[in-house]
Amino acid sequence: MSEQIQPVILGADIGVYALARSFHEAYGVRSVVVSGAALGPVAHSQIIDNVLVEDGHDPRQLVDRLVSLAAELPGKRLVLMANSDWLVRVVVQHRAELEPHYVVPFLSEDLLERISDKATFAEICQDLGISVPRTIVQDFAQAGEEEWAPVPVDISYPLIAKAASSADYQDVEFAGKKKVFEIQTPGELDELWASLRGTGFRGRFVVQELIPGDDTQMRSITAYVDSRGATTLLCSAHVLLEEHTPSGLGNPAAMVTTRIEPMLDQARHFLKSTGYVGFANFDVKVDPRDGSYRFFEVNPRIGRNNYYVTAAGANPMRFLVADRVEGRAVEPVVVDEQVLYSILPNSLLLKYVLDPALRSQVQGLIRAGKVAHPLRYAKDGSPRRLAYVAAALINQVRKFRRYYPEVTGTGF
Repeated sequence: MSEQIQPVILGADIGVYALARSFHEAYGVRSVVVSGAALGPVAHSQIIDNVLVEDGHDPRQLVDRLVSLAAELPGKRLVLMANSDWLVRVVVQHRAELEPHYVVPFLSEDLLERISDKATFAEICQDLGISVPRTIVQDFAQAGEEEWAPVPVDISYPLIAKAASSADYQDVEFAGKKKVFEIQTPGELDELWASLRGTGFRGRFVVQELIPGDDTQMRSITAYVDSRGATTLLCSAHVLLEEHTPSGLGNPAAMVTTRIEPMLDQARHFLKSTGYVGFANFDVKVDPRDGSYRFFEVNPRIGRNNYYVTAAGANPMRFLVADRVEGRAVEPVVVDEQVLYSILPNSLLLKYVLDPALRSQVQGLIRAGKVAHPLRYAKDGSPRRLAYVAAALINQVRKFRRYYPEVTGTGF
């Protein structure tokens, strides 16, 4: 049955290409990618058919195009994937329209709303005995009222502020907007609250203690929970370097897959206790003060950097297809293989990896050829794609030179 599958993927970023690549590696199939524009990662690809909609941010257009697309692909088992929070929400909210045509391997709408909100996620973790940074919630629901005032914040500075729900924050625009804010003073926090209130933001922001340590304290977990509720795939990675552009802050740029069992146990506990199904991606930080694993959030999707799992020998699409297309239960897998996943030139990465043990590990993986870049695929090597990949690597050098020119040894 797997030979009849047809992946249909919403979006156009590097994570979408990684999904298409994983499907192609597993089953030799081309993916249909639906988006508002064929951006660089998915353009000129020999493993992707791009389908464009006039407005890629209009949920109604996307859903209508998915329904009409299904009629154009008779005889195939259509598997629908999305890899950004707001697109997952579109799919889940329109499940009744899409499920007659597609396999929709996502969690319930109720659970999506609960775990996608960083404030509610923190509460769930605390109830389960899973460590999180100390969190205060700032609710802007009544911020349009003249008498509204933000709640006091008694967390030590510097601290972290970010939207509780990225979907609520998606279309908010103001000067200095960032995915994550490192706030140095009460005055800076007051300015952020004023900007959010003034722009009409009516969601929630969370303020959290800043867990000390640089990018290398971060960890990533990718999981798949099958339709029976069994966690059949777990893979963890040690982050070496994150992106530092305002829009990409916190996205891992380089990681080494590393099995970290105590952290994975907590992820299993969360997934089982919440009744989770589908792919999940956790952001975790090791607290150097006590060695605890502080869970920051869970993304209700496989994650932008999902290719690290495939590179380590456990192609996630095989777990998905076995479960949702073939109806098979599979033996759970915890990834042990070590590979270096990186979207950076090796020389740029090594500039930032200062810890001698980590640096030696990275150099060893490079020498052994155990390095994976999601866009570098030998079976998708047209001249225009090769030129794009080369330009993307050069652009990484420019971005780090501009936004993170020196290694400071601090971060979040």
